[in-house]
Amino acid sequence: MLDSINEPVTSLKGIGKETAEQLATLGIHTIEDLVWTFPYRHEDFRLKDLVETPHNERVTIEARVESMPAAVFLGKNKQRLTVNVLAGRHLVKVVFFNQNYLRQKLVPGTIITVTGKWDRGRQVIVGSSVSFGPKHERVDFEPVYSLRGNIGQKRFRKYMRQALDEVSTIISETLPPQLRDSYKLVSIVEALEGVHFPKDANHAKQARRRFVYEELLSFQLRIQALRKARKDNEQGVSIHYDLSKLRQFIASLPYELTGAQKRVVNEICKDLKEPHRMNRLLQGDVGSGKTVVAAIGLYAAVTAGYQGALMAPTEILAEQHAQSLRAWFAPIGIRVELLSGSTKTKVRRELLDGLATGDINILIGTHALIQPDVSFNKLGFVITDEQHRFGVEQRRVLRDKGENPDVLFMTATPIPRTLAITAFGEMDVSIIDELPAGRKKIETHWLKHEQLGSVLTKMETELRSGRQAYVICPLIEESDKLDVQNVVEVYEGLVTYFNGRYQVGLMHGRLHPDEKDSVMRAFSEGEIHVLVSTTVVEVGVNVPNATFMAIYDAERFGLAQLHQLRGRVGRGEHQSYCVLIADPKTDEGKERMVSMTETNDGFRLAEKDLELRGPGDFFGKKQSGLPEFKMADLVHDYRALDVARQDAVKLINDNHFWELEEYEPLRVMLEKSGALQGERID
Repeated sequence: MLDSINEPVTSLKGIGKETAEQLATLGIHTIEDLVWTFPYRHEDFRLKDLVETPHNERVTIEARVESMPAAVFLGKNKQRLTVNVLAGRHLVKVVFFNQNYLRQKLVPGTIITVTGKWDRGRQVIVGSSVSFGPKHERVDFEPVYSLRGNIGQKRFRKYMRQALDEVSTIISETLPPQLRDSYKLVSIVEALEGVHFPKDANHAKQARRRFVYEELLSFQLRIQALRKARKDNEQGVSIHYDLSKLRQFIASLPYELTGAQKRVVNEICKDLKEPHRMNRLLQGDVGSGKTVVAAIGLYAAVTAGYQGALMAPTEILAEQHAQSLRAWFAPIGIRVELLSGSTKTKVRRELLDGLATGDINILIGTHALIQPDVSFNKLGFVITDEQHRFGVEQRRVLRDKGENPDVLFMTATPIPRTLAITAFGEMDVSIIDELPAGRKKIETHWLKHEQLGSVLTKMETELRSGRQAYVICPLIEESDKLDVQNVVEVYEGLVTYFNGRYQVGLMHGRLHPDEKDSVMRAFSEGEIHVLVSTTVVEVGVNVPNATFMAIYDAERFGLAQLHQLRGRVGRGEHQSYCVLIADPKTDEGKERMVSMTETNDGFRLAEKDLELRGPGDFFGKKQSGLPEFKMADLVHDYRALDVARQDAVKLINDNHFWELEEYEPLRVMLEKSGALQGERID
């Protein structure tokens, strides 16, 4: 009998040194590791009626053999065995590949249980497993684990069965009774049994339900503990802004704020007054008006005697921000300056002097802001635009230019609620989910490659009207592996097509930064009429005169990226158009194209993108910031995530959580995670 679930796997009968080494390659060293290695699916051996079974679905039937098996040899050591069976009143064929031993056993009149893929049209089951005798001699569900090496499923199940029998009396409950009773969750012992060896479908469902909630609660407790530790340990600045001046400034704007903008401004201003450092993410769809919200926050800090900083990833974007803020602030005597890599030495020296003395109220710039010689007089509010373009260290250096200034991160990439809660859980999240009134919807169409002629005709119509166009391609140069349009080939083709009637520009990631800026500036100023580019124009380029975009091989992009690209047009007063040129081969690819033509709502598209591609692909595997869950699925378990988050907030801020014995297992988990010390959770 085991004394602890932390004993090595060699404590189990039949597991010696060699087997233990094989299990170690799966990350299994202890009994605890073993029982928490969940199956990735269950083989469903419940009997099904063939009439109700869809084509190509796995099915298990009980049948009587009606004919002698017929064998066909397909080559060296390859063979197909076909036998007629009667399942209820259905006479069907069952085909087995490379299972010659069944020839002697499949005797007419024998009762067999067969599992395989159902070919409804041909009335054939391609058998993957067969047992002899009635179904009641087999289990309904069999776990399938992700294994490698010499340990097979049957042997692994044997070890799992033995381990569960041993730990059932010694494993401790991890969820307090109050939470289990509140959500009618099964015990940990019953849940482990239901995950590995469920009695029926409901048993498996209830087991999964318990572990999904427990995983999400555990993660959210770590997030909320981290937030609490940071608030308790990181004193910020209380920025007591001048409310009357702020109201006057908002009233002076050339348009009224949307309801969403007003809500977000209130959230930011509330944070500014708090003694704790603001750590807020501002999400806003393309064109939702994030810049003016940022400006209001910066002005609030200035009225309280503080300086503000806004860091953008490109010179073009920094210049656009500076232009907008100067237009709003010049009439009220607020000094806004721009610092970038191309700022001349003499001007730079003057800027740094003005910054150090406090004469400059707001500094906007690129990475140039984080150079060692850039010193603020009294930095109180820091904004990072398109925060994912900067590394953690770069953002920290800017923050350290002040005494714990308030920090706002902005992104134009709509992030589904579940991912925002998970990846940015330690931040407060504000969302501008409303576009300004009167903004025209971008007309989006999906065409095939053979319809390129009509795309060019429409593009030229816009160009004749004095407008400009983007043409987006997925690759820079020709590829042997991918049959997709490349930016150089398309550029050369359009130069030939327009034959001097319109100026065509080329932009891609391999250009030197100075070359990129030169091309973008020429496009912004109307010298280039058609810009052929890769996705480097995805974020932050504002050319109101551009009203047409064509995206080659659009099926190669995710919905979020397509939406970001489309957002480069539709920024002025004229109607804009986006044409997706694509021949998707998969249903998912076709669904993406249809979704793009149906809505301009970035948040709806983000949810769809998450549903189609999964959370890892949404952010990118390497920088997703998402935890690995054994059981929870962020797409389908979003309600459980929200519930777990609310429960975690209540628990972390409740004294009972820190004192009562029933919460001890959760407190131990928090201590192990490092969240109580304010360590970052990845």
